[in-house]
Amino acid sequence: MFEKEIPFNSLPPLPPNIDLETKEILKKAISANKALAEVSMACKQLPNEGVFYNVLFLEEAKDSSEIENIITTNDDLFQALASNRSVKDQNTKEVLHYSDALWKGLERMAEKKVLNINIFIEVVQQIKSNTSGIRVNPGTKIANGKTGKVVYTPPEGEQIIREKLRELEEYIHVDDGVDPLIRMSLIHYQFEAIHPFSDGNGRTGRIISILYLVYIGLIQHPLLFMSQYIIKNKDAYYTGLRSVTEKESWEQWVLYMLDAVEVTSKDMTLKVFEITDLMKETKDAIRTKLPNIYSKDLLEILFRLPYCKVGDLVAEDIVKRQTASVYLKELEKIGILRSVKVGREVLYVNTKFFDILKR
Repeated sequence: MFEKEIPFNSLPPLPPNIDLETKEILKKAISANKALAEVSMACKQLPNEGVFYNVLFLEEAKDSSEIENIITTNDDLFQALASNRSVKDQNTKEVLHYSDALWKGLERMAEKKVLNINIFIEVVQQIKSNTSGIRVNPGTKIANGKTGKVVYTPPEGEQIIREKLRELEEYIHVDDGVDPLIRMSLIHYQFEAIHPFSDGNGRTGRIISILYLVYIGLIQHPLLFMSQYIIKNKDAYYTGLRSVTEKESWEQWVLYMLDAVEVTSKDMTLKVFEITDLMKETKDAIRTKLPNIYSKDLLEILFRLPYCKVGDLVAEDIVKRQTASVYLKELEKIGILRSVKVGREVLYVNTKFFDILKR
């Protein structure tokens, strides 16, 4: 029996004993899978698919951190990566740690061929930049941010938490024939309900959702980032989690997550098409107005991050430093880049690319 003020040590393992394939859920699962397949195909049209994912990781890192009220701006984030300055803003540091955690999880999952508790721990350690592990101290409670009232008390005791995580790990690796997106919804709820860490559970849980879809092969690359949807529908997100715990309202929760997949995928597809068109437009402009400086490598640098600098061209052996400076200034003259002073450095922002990303 669930009680808000008492640790939910009786949290049932997955799957729940309900019909996970109602008419509404199946209908939504079909449209969500279709939208996800469409964005996967759209990404394959990009000249360099891998370059795009670097930018997506950073956008997701910013949005996922914003859900936890860790706020930074696109400018601060991209400038920090493009420049040589040390990052002093703690929020920007945490967002960059989140991006690193995404990569870490993917790398470790590829090495181990599993998605397990140890990877969960490595991900949260990367997010928090410490060596924290499973929560051991009693007294953790989840409270309403506005009223301060306790809404949930997660399982307590390291042994119990590890047992709940072991059950979750087993479910991840069992193929029960249920649609993967429905299973992802269940996994996300269960991880958040276990709440195994002292901090970073929400961000870790969202990374696990991405890792799971890559692990089972539903997506080849981490391209489904739902944090922007959650930001826009934050109250419904937390209400959905609580409703599963308090009322076993699984259908409502699964439909929320499937809608997040569908809406996010459609938005991402439009964004990919915009970026693809912009890359072609930029390529044509350089080849027409500055034919002597055009190269495929140069174009990729302009779309690796919204900001670039002289050192980026030098590092890729495109040209020497003095010539690189001339190239970037020429690109500014024809309206592709805009220079901005950051500390002692001059960075160049791909303005149209930046505008697409921040929408």
